[in-house]
Amino acid sequence: MAGHSKFANIKHKKEAQDSKRAKVFVKIIKEITVAVKKSGPDITTNSGLRLAIDKAKIANMPKDNYEKAIKRASGQDNNNNYDEIRYEGYGPFGVAIMVDCLTDNKNRTSSNVRNYFKKSNGNLGTTNSVGYLFEKKGSIVFKTDLTNDKIMEKILELEILDINLEDDTYKIIYCESEMLNIIKEELQKIDQIELEEIKQDMVPNSEIELSTNDDIIKLEKLINNLEDDDDVQQVYHNAKY
Repeated sequence: MAGHSKFANIKHKKEAQDSKRAKVFVKIIKEITVAVKKSGPDITTNSGLRLAIDKAKIANMPKDNYEKAIKRASGQDNNNNYDEIRYEGYGPFGVAIMVDCLTDNKNRTSSNVRNYFKKSNGNLGTTNSVGYLFEKKGSIVFKTDLTNDKIMEKILELEILDINLEDDTYKIIYCESEMLNIIKEELQKIDQIELEEIKQDMVPNSEIELSTNDDIIKLEKLINNLEDDDDVQQVYHNAKY
């Protein structure tokens, strides 16, 4: 499985998290709120909440912050209701893009996302207009000093679908969505492995390769605009570069 410029995206995202930590925290708090309202505050039975808390820990969110968010979302007087919306369309050069949002104002979010696409010579499509090009999988990104042979030796018994070891710094494991938490817990038991990202991912079945630096810059401008929007939680695409 190719990385669909995954490593470049991870490095960019980590830099963005370092410089825009407050914005990252807001998005995680939204995810916690939705997870609690959907399935309750018990982390042992709420996999969505468990995943959101994992993200909070990786982003170095203070424990007090996410515990308060759980309590607020559990309270009867909590009025923070967010709609989950997925936008699909094509960006520049025919790149398929999906955008997952949590919003308290659908009109605002729709207008913003549509404008981002329009300014990049892209266009939004209807539901599943590009969704069929992606497959839902769990993904875990980690850093390690272990050699690739040692990594394979240690994860041999884990139920993974694929692993990308191409980058010197970041490694990616793909698994079935329902196995994400189990594999995460097993990886945490391995010395010299530091988890960097845990999420339910949409992995492309096919890719479009961008050949010039100008093409890459144009696409990344769209992706950056989307990711910087407070209502946008995740952006997926099938570009390779």
